[in-house]
Amino acid sequence: MMDIKKNILETIGNTPLIQLNKITKTFPCQVLAKVDYFNPGNSIKDRMALKMVEVAEKEGKLKPGGTIIECTSGNTGMGLALAGIVKGYKCIFTTTDKQSKEKIDILKAVGAEVIVCPTNVEPDDPRSYYSVARRLFKEIPNSFLANQYDNLANRLAHYETTGPEIWKQTDGKITHLVCTAGTGGTITGTAMYLKEKNPNIKIWAVDVYGSLLTKYFKTGDIDMKEVYPYISEGFGEDFVPENYNMSVIDHFEQVTDKDGAIMARRIAKEEGLFCGYSAGSCLQGLMQLKDQLKKEDVVVCIFHDHGSRYVGKIYNDQWMMERGFMEVKTFRDIISARGSKQKLISVQSNQTVAEAVTLMQKYEIEHIPVMEQDEVVGAISENGLFQKIFKDPEIKNSSIRLVIEKPYPLVEFNTPLEKISSLINKDNGAVLSKDEGGNYHIITKYDILQSLTK
Repeated sequence: MMDIKKNILETIGNTPLIQLNKITKTFPCQVLAKVDYFNPGNSIKDRMALKMVEVAEKEGKLKPGGTIIECTSGNTGMGLALAGIVKGYKCIFTTTDKQSKEKIDILKAVGAEVIVCPTNVEPDDPRSYYSVARRLFKEIPNSFLANQYDNLANRLAHYETTGPEIWKQTDGKITHLVCTAGTGGTITGTAMYLKEKNPNIKIWAVDVYGSLLTKYFKTGDIDMKEVYPYISEGFGEDFVPENYNMSVIDHFEQVTDKDGAIMARRIAKEEGLFCGYSAGSCLQGLMQLKDQLKKEDVVVCIFHDHGSRYVGKIYNDQWMMERGFMEVKTFRDIISARGSKQKLISVQSNQTVAEAVTLMQKYEIEHIPVMEQDEVVGAISENGLFQKIFKDPEIKNSSIRLVIEKPYPLVEFNTPLEKISSLINKDNGAVLSKDEGGNYHIITKYDILQSLTK
């Protein structure tokens, strides 16, 4: 018999459980990742998005031709948009200006209208993405506000699907569930099911510094002094959503923005799983707790979404470096490592080829920028000059203007080594940059090779 899905929504769920091998090699036990970017919308939020729509339809809150409204960091919006496409609903989403451009562009690609709101405002501020969504719900006829934070269909989706899948995939041997905490739907719904099966299973929630959830779990107090801006996406909250049932959670562990981002990159490079920010934070949280694990334990980490949502952020060296998350060698580092204050060797365009050759021999260099006054207008290279002088020896007495090559690329002084390396090839032997004082500096392939071998 043919195995055909009637539409994209039928592909949601039944995502794989994949063993981690390299990053967790020092762990005493088996660590498994529930990789939910295999959902059609590339995130675990597809599960609850569809469930919220189905429940709303059943309760008469969402009628044919209606509009789905939601405040989202991106992934829930994607799931709702897929449901809207199949079921014939319009989607309007509010999001925050800290979310990656990729998330916003993806939502637009699937037909949603996206309104970007400021991040650093209180939840009740009329400019917040929560408040804007509520206002639109009141203003737009035949609309439905999904409200993933307080809509209990969120956690019901995970009670009905994520929990049972993990139980079945581990043959009931799971001892620990580790999950980042945001709306509370994933961790609460999954935990409710697993605790029913085995109340001894430990549920560890991973939070971010700047979120109030951890203190609320420990004290029951909503302390706004705990709240401050953070960069991590998709988890952490500045209020307590109704989806939480803290009684099924055993521990909250906080992770820094930096550690979560670095771990996400490690997961991609060492495990081959191209995951999002929350996956890195989830595994980092587990790393901080690994001393509590025993040999016979079976740990399941929830990896929520796909790395494609973050290519302009945590998977971008420049972005990581600007936030102090990553120590990478830059143009500045290579120049500083030379330990020399020598100015850039250059020639003026009205000098002769012979004068340029003399400079190359004197300083043992192959590439020289050509200047007019203080501006770079071109370049000359040893290889290029060799070819031209070989064909016409008399050209050595001519002006450099006759043999000038195109200028070397000009980059920022903090450009990462990886970017610089991509600009140097057989047709372009060097890269230029200006320091804060306006002085030019040059890097060649030999500088890069020397830097890499140190």
